Amino acid sequence: MRAGGVMYDLFIAPFVEFAFMRRALAGALALSLSGAPLGLFLILRRMSMSGDAIAHAILPGAALGYLVAGLSLPAMTIGGLATGFAVAMLSGVVARWTTLREDASLAAFYLVSLALGVVIVSLRGSNVDLLHVLFGNVLGLDDPTLMLLAAIATATLAGLAALYRALVIETLDPVFMATTAGRGAFAQLAFLALLVLNLIAGFHALGTLMAVGLMMLPAAAARLWTERLDAALALSAALALAASYVGLVASFRLGLPSGPAIVLSAGALYFVSLVFGRAGGLVRFASRRRHLEA
Repeated sequence: MRAGGVMYDLFIAPFVEFAFMRRALAGALALSLSGAPLGLFLILRRMSMSGDAIAHAILPGAALGYLVAGLSLPAMTIGGLATGFAVAMLSGVVARWTTLREDASLAAFYLVSLALGVVIVSLRGSNVDLLHVLFGNVLGLDDPTLMLLAAIATATLAGLAALYRALVIETLDPVFMATTAGRGAFAQLAFLALLVLNLIAGFHALGTLMAVGLMMLPAAAARLWTERLDAALALSAALALAASYVGLVASFRLGLPSGPAIVLSAGALYFVSLVFGRAGGLVRFASRRRHLEA
């Protein structure tokens, strides 16, 4: 009975007793359900660094919104959406019309965007405001932000359901999709739109530096456990939610910053999967190699 009481105090009581913890968990649930499946598609399409680059590309627009209206949810969201879409489109144009590949153009935009965003925030805000923009504050989510996260998660899940077939085909055979009356281009643009929306959601909760962590690390971990796409999509969301829960508890009990604690929890799940994952972990690879050598 005492052990049960200790477990309750450690893992359940913070969410029962404190509304800000429940809000944080609700926001993390929304991010996990929509962001991690997108991260899995990014991995399968070999676009892992694109998510990080676009996440940083959001910063100048959000910073301009902050410069105009302070920590205003609508202003920072609209600004972030504008620059996120602009960089995603411009990187494609640069890759199409110059000798640079898309990853190189994204890297250039990412570096410029990060520096520009930090400068813009510094023009008006304090170090506290800069830390809020860079690292977020998932423990400070209010009702309008939660509604935004929920709306983005709902739109993303609906969009993935509608685009699922096209995304799978384009991932496996992009040449075929490119020859079917532009369906591949539409699927790519729609996917990028969903990506930008989710990075905006992650920005409001985890900040621009941490937003992509909850998207990519659980997806990479899920990829190491199963080769079935449907199972990996569900597992990535479940691992993201588990990381969010553990990170929030660690943040509450140990006084750690909440966003980094969540991403570190996701990183721990990734490293466990990297060793023991049944579909590509080190243990399976080593046993398969010994079997072949025998």
